[in-house]
Amino acid sequence: MCDYSLHAVASRPAKVGETLVTTTFRGTSTRGFAALDEPEVAVCLLPGTELGFQDEVRYDQRWIWTRTSEYKVGKFGQLDKGVPATHHDAIEFPDGSSVLVTHLVSGQLATVLQLPVQAGVRAEAEPASQTTALPRVTSEAR
Repeated sequence: MCDYSLHAVASRPAKVGETLVTTTFRGTSTRGFAALDEPEVAVCLLPGTELGFQDEVRYDQRWIWTRTSEYKVGKFGQLDKGVPATHHDAIEFPDGSSVLVTHLVSGQLATVLQLPVQAGVRAEAEPASQTTALPRVTSEAR
């Protein structure tokens, strides 16, 4: 998904294995993810998408100081979805803490490690075995 403030920006879904860069999109004050070869296109992530960052994740809250997490991996999700007109997209770290995507420092590289399983999409089942159930034998039938 892409935050509400990116709806006017061209976007596409993420692909497993691709490298993304954190960026601020032109005409917005929102940061998000873009592919290296498509810097003007927002790459939207589904909740549950797992990312591996090249370095520890750096973020700020539009202050002078930048903070660094101790993690290089995170899972995409959303915070405060019931609150309108605010940023929801976030990265959750293994310790349960999270940071809004719009607070990520621009220029960080992240690889899409895994996309979430989507409802309605199932792997093809293996053919059922050709066994026949035997009738249950009770002591009365003997």
